[in-house]
Amino acid sequence: MRIRVIEEGDVPALFAVRVVTDENRRTREELTRQGITEASVCERLRGTFHGWLAEEDGRVVGFAIGDRATGELWVIAVLPEFIERGIGSELMRRVEAWLEENGCLELWLTTDLDPRLRAYAFYRHRGWEDWKEEGGMRYMRKHVGALGAGRQS
Repeated sequence: MRIRVIEEGDVPALFAVRVVTDENRRTREELTRQGITEASVCERLRGTFHGWLAEEDGRVVGFAIGDRATGELWVIAVLPEFIERGIGSELMRRVEAWLEENGCLELWLTTDLDPRLRAYAFYRHRGWEDWKEEGGMRYMRKHVGALGAGRQS
């Protein structure tokens, strides 16, 4: 398993992972309606977004991207057959560290409202807290750096 920084040429492979996740799955059409296309992701990566991917034998098996302008963990996705191998944890750790290095002391993400989903337990286990529910989504946040010092997760 190799983890490396995402490059623009990797974007098509990211979509191949994103559309087959077993939780919060989105089709390419749904992503396009949300303004998420290969071109828009490349544009974001040229701006304030940055991320890492995991690959095995040259195949992308997971990825995570954050936005230093807002502190958002924008996306994390791992192929179903690679879940429970620590890949998501390592990808998330790298994005969180990068966001903190870029001055983001409060990180946030959105996820499904259903707390029975594996993703919710994944985030909670890593110190993310419920923040609010809005627009049919659960917002979670995590304090890091100076704000996070001394906090119990």
